[in-house]
Amino acid sequence: MLKRRRWIFSLVAILPVLAIFAYVRVYPIGEILRLSLHKWDILSREKPFIGLANFQELFGDSLFRTALFNTSIIAFGVLIITLPLALVLAALIHHRTRSRFASFYETTIFIPHVVSLVPAAMAWKWIFDARLGPLNAVLSVFGIPPQAWLFDPVLSIVSIIVLCSWQALGFAVLIYLVGFKNLPKSLFEASKLDGASGIQQFWFVAVPLLKPITLYVSVATLVSAFNVYAQVYVLASDAQGAPGRQVRVLVLDMLENTFRNYRVGYAASEAVVLLVIVLILTAIQFSLLREKGTR
Repeated sequence: MLKRRRWIFSLVAILPVLAIFAYVRVYPIGEILRLSLHKWDILSREKPFIGLANFQELFGDSLFRTALFNTSIIAFGVLIITLPLALVLAALIHHRTRSRFASFYETTIFIPHVVSLVPAAMAWKWIFDARLGPLNAVLSVFGIPPQAWLFDPVLSIVSIIVLCSWQALGFAVLIYLVGFKNLPKSLFEASKLDGASGIQQFWFVAVPLLKPITLYVSVATLVSAFNVYAQVYVLASDAQGAPGRQVRVLVLDMLENTFRNYRVGYAASEAVVLLVIVLILTAIQFSLLREKGTR
């Protein structure tokens, strides 16, 4: 009887939180799914149900395919750079935890993650500037001619990947540091007695034990990178100053279809596709790490 009362009390206590979560998180997803099945024009009173017509038009749209390709390149580029670099930096900082500069290292690396996106992007826009930017000034020392980082389509994507990786690195390092601090010291001591070097301890002991952390960091980094917006909006402006036109990405494409073309249903179908892609990639990451962990 007492156990049942506790269970009922716990359920009643958590219901308000579940209700808020459902309203803030679940309801918008359902609304987006509903909108994607309608021809929802802001300027029109008629909003007829059209089924999957938005999705059929979507995959025949060359602009959408370009946005999807660019977003995927940016997301996987950020993931490939951030994960190994964060793991190595976290290992180095953890190795120097007794140093009086350990807190300084942690703070310095984490600062980019808490800096507002727009000021950070403006600073990097100056760094990448073709005429006045310090990056081209440094490259000129090595005899490399100035590069149009923000106007060349390929270099614009590279610039966005660098900026997003710089911002994502601090969070990934912090999470890895938590993982390193909770690793059992007995395993490292045993491997050291067996003659394992520091690199061998890192690769064969630490990395396998940090697989759950790697899973979380990879999913969080990939989801965040697929939702890239402000970085592109600020960095990749065209010659006339139109934001984000040099590199078309999914979120900017959705905003343009919503507020410029007033096609809310079509933009909602893009959001549904983005949600499905993120869910599929998350499931793949879970399955890959689970398979590696069982071997």
